[in-house]
Amino acid sequence: MKKLLIAIFSLGVLISCEKTSKTPSLEGSIGNTNHVKIVMDKELWQGRVGDTLRNILTTPVNGLPREEPLYTLDQITPDKFTGFVSKSRIFISTKLGEPALFSVEEDITARRQTGVMIAGQTEDEIIEIIKTNKDSIIKAFRERELEATQMRISKSLEKTDSLKSTFGITMRFQTAYDYVKRDENFFWMIKNIKRSGNMNITVYEVPLNVIDKDTFSVARIVRMRDSVSGKNISLNQGRFLTESSFAPQLFETEIDGHFAWEMKGTWEVRDGRLMVGPFLNYAIRDEKNNRYVVVEGFIFSPSLDQRDNMFELEAILRSTRFIDN
Repeated sequence: MKKLLIAIFSLGVLISCEKTSKTPSLEGSIGNTNHVKIVMDKELWQGRVGDTLRNILTTPVNGLPREEPLYTLDQITPDKFTGFVSKSRIFISTKLGEPALFSVEEDITARRQTGVMIAGQTEDEIIEIIKTNKDSIIKAFRERELEATQMRISKSLEKTDSLKSTFGITMRFQTAYDYVKRDENFFWMIKNIKRSGNMNITVYEVPLNVIDKDTFSVARIVRMRDSVSGKNISLNQGRFLTESSFAPQLFETEIDGHFAWEMKGTWEVRDGRLMVGPFLNYAIRDEKNNRYVVVEGFIFSPSLDQRDNMFELEAILRSTRFIDN
């Protein structure tokens, strides 16, 4: 019954069951990074249903110095969701006056596409469905966008032989990144941004006991990164440190099957020309070798939005793999 409802609902946005059965022949999906097509009638978009989606999908991204939305939203009516537009990589399609439905579908009118189907008899029912499933929506879109970004990066990969020999890892990043430091225990790579600034990746390792003591706190990782990066990175004759006004955010995650601490915050340069920007740091636990492998991305681009560049860095850092797993 659920499959029948999805098929009928999909027809409402001109998505046919026949196409879904021919996924290999579909063209690839399209779309800018973190841009979501919202397929719904104008009245819903301008009312409480649209407000609910905006409140969820345009919340500020964690860890950026200035406020930027999680997603950029572009509303379109169902009759316009055809042809080229229907190949959008991530979209939400909402129908009013239909049996209650929530479904995350893949490869509907294009390969590597994620569509969220929502329906309800009333606006209140639709709003409740959106709120109940908000985490699933964000997770599905995030996974699709990370995959798309990693695929784009893989078209022009830098060689990582030195990362293998020094740290026993691989990482997928573009040839646009240049190695500016390759010491015994600290690598630093930079990619210049066309209009202004640069994107940076650092890699190093520390013993497990540097982070794993009797008690754990954000301060312990901050001290670790300030000690190592502060010693190895010099910008405008200043010291590269964690910005002290706001405490970084710390999360638990997993990379290549290994537990990892994820830290998001702001860096600054002290004792030099004022420079600030966002950073994303992963301390990946490698018990076999009694160490944490630390991979970090940071940006200096004061005149540009930073959401999508930081997302690219996240995709790169999350591609870290241990060669002896």
